[in-house]
Amino acid sequence: MNVNGPSPYFQFAGTAREALGLWQRVFGGEVRIATYADFSRTDGPADSVAHGQLAGELQLFAADANPSETPFAATGVLFSLLGAAEPDVLRRWFDQLAEGGTVVDPLQERPWGDWDGTVRDAFGVTWLIGFEASALG
Repeated sequence: MNVNGPSPYFQFAGTAREALGLWQRVFGGEVRIATYADFSRTDGPADSVAHGQLAGELQLFAADANPSETPFAATGVLFSLLGAAEPDVLRRWFDQLAEGGTVVDPLQERPWGDWDGTVRDAFGVTWLIGFEASALG
């Protein structure tokens, strides 16, 4: 595993596999999943995700919370993808994350000339996506 900084690790209420699948369709990469059964865990359904990873340009982790754990819910936090790719890629990511999710603030040019917007995906993760005007070349 090659991670160059903090990577989010989400615990979902039984939707980790679906979230990882969405993120793979959006960001690319490889999904790796180990189930509760794979880890000999008995604190949840055998086919639940005990550890899941999207390995690629973005590193994201997700698991299914067991019944005694509190699943992911967040306010006041954005996962920033500012300048993380070329503008056309960032626009595509924004649009794909919005499918089944919510556009909080449309991806748009700001008065200072740069672009950004906020989208909450179908799993409640809020992404801040944008790029500098100079990236438009």
